[in-house]
Amino acid sequence: MPIVTDNETTGSTMTQREHNGPVLFCYDGSEGSRAALSAAAELLESSAEVVVLTVWEPLAARLALGGAFAVGALSNEGELDEQEESFAKAAAQDGAQRAIQHGFKASAMTTESAEGPALAILAVAEEISARLIVCGQRGRNPVRAALLGSVSHTLAAHARRPVLIAPEKAA
Repeated sequence: MPIVTDNETTGSTMTQREHNGPVLFCYDGSEGSRAALSAAAELLESSAEVVVLTVWEPLAARLALGGAFAVGALSNEGELDEQEESFAKAAAQDGAQRAIQHGFKASAMTTESAEGPALAILAVAEEISARLIVCGQRGRNPVRAALLGSVSHTLAAHARRPVLIAPEKAA
C-alpha cells in the first residue's frame, strides 16, 4: 500500500510511487550542505541513486534580489558569472565525490537561476521526479537568507515531495 501525503500548500494528494527518481541533494559546499549529506547517509540505503545539485545565480539576479538598482553598471559581469558557474560546477563535483564516499551512486548537476535557489531546486526536483530533497539548514549566504528567507524554509513550505532538512552539527 503506497504512503499518501497531503500537501496543504497545493491541496494535492500524492503517492510515494509518483516520486520514484533519485534523491536530490542540495549542495553548495557549506558546512550545512555537508552535514545534510552525512545525515542522509545515515538514513538512506547506501546504494541509492542521488543527484547532487548546486544552483548558481547570475550577478544581475543576485544584485536585483538584494535590492540593487545599478544592475547593468558592472563591466565585468560576464566574467563574474563565469566564475560563479565554475564555482558551482566544482561544488557539485565535490558533493558528488562525498556522496560516492558514502556509497551512493552519485552524479553532479548545476543549474542557473535568476529567481533564487529554492525555486530552481523545486524545478529540478520535479524534472527528475526526485523521491526526496535533502538540504541543510544554512547555506553559504546567511545574510541573504536572513533578508529573503531561507532556502530550506521555502523548500519545506512549497515542495511537492518529501524534504529532509538536516541541522548543522554542533561546534
